[in-house]
This record gives sequence, C-alpha cells and structure tokens, in this order.
Amino acid sequence: MVFSDLLLDTLRTLWSHKLRTFLSMFGIAWGIVSITLMVAAGEGLRVGQKRQQETFAKDLMVFFNGRTSMQAGGLRAGRAVNWQAGDVAPVQEEATACRYVLPELERGNLKVHSLYNNASPLVTGSYPPFAEVRSVKVESGRFYDWGDEQAGRRVAFLGTNIKKQLFASRAAMGETIFLNDIPYTIIGVMAAKDQNSCYDGWDVDKVFVPFSAMLHDFPNKPPALPTALDQILVVPKSLPEHETCKRQVKRALGRLHNFDPLDKEASPVWDTVEGAKAFEKLMDAMKYFLGAIGITTLLLGGLGVMNVMLVAVRERTREIGVRKAVGASSHAILQQFFVETLIIVFLSGGLGMGIAYGLCGLVNLIPMPPFFAGLLATWQSGTISFAVLGTIAVLSALYPASRAANVDPIEALRFEPGG
Repeated sequence: MVFSDLLLDTLRTLWSHKLRTFLSMFGIAWGIVSITLMVAAGEGLRVGQKRQQETFAKDLMVFFNGRTSMQAGGLRAGRAVNWQAGDVAPVQEEATACRYVLPELERGNLKVHSLYNNASPLVTGSYPPFAEVRSVKVESGRFYDWGDEQAGRRVAFLGTNIKKQLFASRAAMGETIFLNDIPYTIIGVMAAKDQNSCYDGWDVDKVFVPFSAMLHDFPNKPPALPTALDQILVVPKSLPEHETCKRQVKRALGRLHNFDPLDKEASPVWDTVEGAKAFEKLMDAMKYFLGAIGITTLLLGGLGVMNVMLVAVRERTREIGVRKAVGASSHAILQQFFVETLIIVFLSGGLGMGIAYGLCGLVNLIPMPPFFAGLLATWQSGTISFAVLGTIAVLSALYPASRAANVDPIEALRFEPGG
C-alpha cells in the first residue's frame, strides 16, 4: 500500500472517531506544548537572571571586615579584623589564581553639591578595574584610569541618578562638584542599568572617585586607622580557579591579620559565583521537573492513541481478513497499522510543536521584565521533544499493529462489527 492510501485510511479512521481521536491527539499536542513552553520558560528565567547578575558584577567575591571566632597565634577569639590599604598588594601577589584584588572605600556622610543642586550619595573609591569588575558602563566621558589614581587627581564619575539630581538635563562633563567643599571635576557619567542585588546601594546612586584621592581627602576617623578599608573585592582568573583564589586570599589575609584562614567569621565573604552556581542548580531542577510533567502528559496521550488504534483494529477486522485472504502478508498488515499510528502521533506532535514555537515567538514580542529573557525555546528542547515523541509513537504503534497482524483471516471474515 502506498503512503497516500495509508494517509487516506488514517484520516478516515480519525474521522469515524472524531471525539476520541481529538482527545487523544490533544494529549499528544498538549504534551509537546507543555515540554517546549516549560523548558523555554526555565531557560528564559535562567538567562534573564544571569544577565541581571552580571549588571551587578561578574564572578565577584566581596571580603568584608569581621571578628575572629577562633584562637590563632596565641591571640584570643573575638578580635575585630579590619582590612588596610597596605593589604592589597601582598594579597594580589600571593593569590596567584586571582585576576583582581581591589580595595574599596565608601563614605555616605559627605555633603555633595553642584552649582545647581545638593545630594547625599554614597561616594566610592577604588582602583580603575572597579568599572569592569562591577559592570559599570560609560554613557559619556570615561571612568578614572591609572593615571588619575597614581596622580591622586580629584576627578569624579557620576551614577545615572546622581547626575540627574545634580545637573538635571544639563551637560555634566567638565563641570565641578564639591565633596565636603573639595572640588572634583566630572570626567564621565554612567549608563543606566538594572541592578538586582547590592551590598551597599545601587550604583546609579553613587559617585565614583579614584582610591588615592578618596584616601587622602576622606580618611577614616579614630579609633579606626586612616588607611582602613570597607571591603576588598576579588575576581578569580577563571571559574575553575574560583575556589583556589578564595583560599589564597583567606590565607594571605589570615597571615597579615593573625587569624585562622578557616575562620569564616573573621573574613565573611559574599561570593556571587557560589550564588550563581546555586541558582543554576535550582533552574536545572525546575527544568527537569517541568520536563517530567510534559513527558507524563505525552505518555498519557500515547495511551490514548493506542486505544484509538485498537478500536480501529477491531472495527476493521473484516477488512483485515479480506486483505489476508487475497494475499496480504502479516508483515504488510503490521506495517500498515504501524505507519497509521505514527502518522497520528507525529501529526498531533508536529501541530503541538508549531503551536509552542508560535506562542514563544508571540510572547517574546511583549516587553519582558529585566529578570526574565522571554520564552527561549532552544534546539535542545526541540530535539528532546522530538525524541520523546518518536519513542512514544513507536510504543503506541507496536501493540495495535501486532494485534492487526495476528488476526486469523477465517475468524476475521466471520467477524460481525459490534457483535
């Protein structure tokens, strides 16, 4: 029997059991739609969250000042540990797995004003790589560089919101702002960004100045040492070296400040790499769970198709008997019903996949929140859906086809439908 005849027989079978066939095909189609949309939603959330995380920082570890909880070197537990500006160079030299070791100073009590308005932003001082580490993008001008840092120049880079507050719609480049009446020249303005996390405030609300100028103009007040830091920022050379970098920094800081490197309280760390890994595991678990729901729906749809084909075999028993009587082999009968079942499953599965990808495309036309990248239907999800669909199609086709092939032609010719 040629394929066109098989297709016509299949369509006649479907039409004779419209409701049952529709429900069975709906199960297959809905299973494909479920798998594709669920996996696409999980992928969209994963990509969106990753992008949002990178607006704050990429592969960053923040080492905060702490208090010892373990005795070390004959010194009691409970001592305050405070990083110093002089720690940065030896830590960078000793921590060979780290790309950057940066100091950070912050002042939130400075009076900041321009010729047009006042503000009370957080003022941050660090080294020039801070812009790369913290994903600070330039809209106009530039971020401070090593020349500014080494010369101790009083230059400032403004966050988006602070620029609007101090200058409104006016150009800020080359203008002067005053930090506690000390003049700083504006050399750049930050591009707007959606930031989903922070440890000290949103970057759009800050003023960024070179570390050397910050340390000179706004040193810590007693009892703290003038060179004390608020935190140390660390970035590994690569993700595989992340744990090594962290251990090396803790060992170096422990040596400099006489605490046990295993003392977590002495050196609290905000590790964005660990957070990203935990989120990836959560997304993978959610993807597998949603995929399992879709596969279960597909299996139920496959059982429905098998039921339809078993009914078709029963109602076409006399037809099968006639074909065998005129010379049709069991293999030909098996092939016929096997192919008919495959046609039903792949027809409904193809329809479901078309609907799913169409919905993904339509939804992605809508503006998405920053943490969600849309319904991202990857080729992997399509391949998995197709593989699962093919497996279910074969399993659904085997039993009805074998029943049809094993029909006794004599009994089939005596069979009365409905009897």
